[in-house]
Amino acid sequence: MPFARSGSRSAFVYVDKVTLGLVLAIVLLGLVMVTSASISIASQETGDVFYYLERQLVLAIVGCGAAALLFCIPMRIIERTSMLLLIAAVALLFAVLVPGLGHEVNGSRRWIRLLGFNFQASELARVFVLVYLASYAARRSEELRNTLSGLAKPLGLLAMMVALLLAEPDFGAAAVLFGTGFGVLFMAGARLRYVIGMTLVAGAGFMALAVASPYRVRRITAFLDPWADQYNSGFQLAQSLIAIGRGQWFGVGLGESVQKLFYLPEAHTDFLFAVLAEELGLVGVILTLSLFIALIWRTFYIARLAQNVGLEFPAYVAAGFGLWIGLQAFINIGVNMGVLPTKGLTLPLMSYGRSSLVVTLAWIGLVMRVYHEAMSESRGSASVRRRASDVEDDE
Repeated sequence: MPFARSGSRSAFVYVDKVTLGLVLAIVLLGLVMVTSASISIASQETGDVFYYLERQLVLAIVGCGAAALLFCIPMRIIERTSMLLLIAAVALLFAVLVPGLGHEVNGSRRWIRLLGFNFQASELARVFVLVYLASYAARRSEELRNTLSGLAKPLGLLAMMVALLLAEPDFGAAAVLFGTGFGVLFMAGARLRYVIGMTLVAGAGFMALAVASPYRVRRITAFLDPWADQYNSGFQLAQSLIAIGRGQWFGVGLGESVQKLFYLPEAHTDFLFAVLAEELGLVGVILTLSLFIALIWRTFYIARLAQNVGLEFPAYVAAGFGLWIGLQAFINIGVNMGVLPTKGLTLPLMSYGRSSLVVTLAWIGLVMRVYHEAMSESRGSASVRRRASDVEDDE
């Protein structure tokens, strides 16, 4: 396929069909489960049983368009604008706190009203922050690897962004951002002793924040023993565990979930995995986990391809996506299974979530761009080596 030259050595498009196939499988499975989990609530609220399916499908198409657009932008341009993206991230997180701009839902001010729907600013802001951290790791690699200050500076930035997220409040997004950013810096070469020390400090800080709020304390106690107050603070987790337990090996059948019938709150968003486990059973759970693990592995494979040809910034961007989607999926599934306290995070690419789905698909466009540039560079280098070898043979 012809492709305009943008600093790469190849004039062809390299598309990672494995990543495309995995993303397509996860999104399609998500569409099926969103439809099943939302039929009752959609019928009650709108009279249209496919209301959430139709909106999710439109958002998937918008996300694919955003991914195609980002795929056409060279990574060197993304890297040059990383500071502007960071400023935009700070502006977004401040904007949701401004009365009249930020839109409050269920006691949290996380959304900005745009074109008739709520856009969750933290979803896009997290991507911008991680792109900046990838740029920092590429530009300041020596400082990051050899000094404590090289690690402390980006962690200070992360702490500021976390504070803005906690002001909304959005403890789950704050934890995912900090964990992903920390992981990118560690993979970029930060010394292990500095990472361990900073991890202990950060862990103590998050524990202090968790117990400082009565609301979070109630969530933690409900997580430890949901059956102690199963009709109040432990209700959501208790219903989720009942749904997962009913699934057994092969599930009760697609569309046959009982818990989604107004027993399990947020069945089509935060607790979609519980409905999936009830209807598809352990087999469906294993399939879902396998798809996510394969996607995470593939993004790290793409990051390694970019690293091997000297594309550090693209490599960190791809690795950051793998860390982010793995961490958020782990937290969401852990919450559904009662392994972690309730965080209010969606299952990436599957749960009904307008901002989350669009932003995640757009980020996949960046990962695909990284693959294209890494393959272009490696094929170009191989071509140069072959020509050099031919010249030597002629001589």
